Amino acid sequence: MNFTFDVLSNTREQLIAILEKISLEDLNKIPENFNNNIIWNVGHILVSEHLLVHKLSGLPTTLSDDMINTYRKGTKPERDVAQEEVNEMKRLLLSTIEKTKEDYKNNIFKNYNEYTVSTTGNTLRQVDDAIQFALYHEGLHIGYIMALRKVINC
Repeated sequence: MNFTFDVLSNTREQLIAILEKISLEDLNKIPENFNNNIIWNVGHILVSEHLLVHKLSGLPTTLSDDMINTYRKGTKPERDVAQEEVNEMKRLLLSTIEKTKEDYKNNIFKNYNEYTVSTTGNTLRQVDDAIQFALYHEGLHIGYIMALRKVINC
């Protein structure tokens, strides 16, 4: 699992670099024929990993209910995000994956509530499945972010 955590950490560092290069206006921009924006994809990455790994393991969430409700599956951008929220996401990108890694090493994931993901139809039966799926899911949304950057020209 070390390799998986290394890839997740590296991709999140790349996301932080993207957030630091793109203007707030462009982060919030929803181009024609798209239903979300760059910053929504970042928030969705954070929330999805947390829910798939911690919540489905029966553990408390450390993200706010507002963040979860704003970026969970089935949502879309409803408002522009302020710079303070972007800064919080940059902080959370590394701190949440480090928390997952620490919790995994400390073997706190004792139970897991099975969940079938809609994107692939696979059923997550244990926390290892959820962490490995998070890698795929984050890659998918980084692809969306790259497409959005290309369309926005940023």
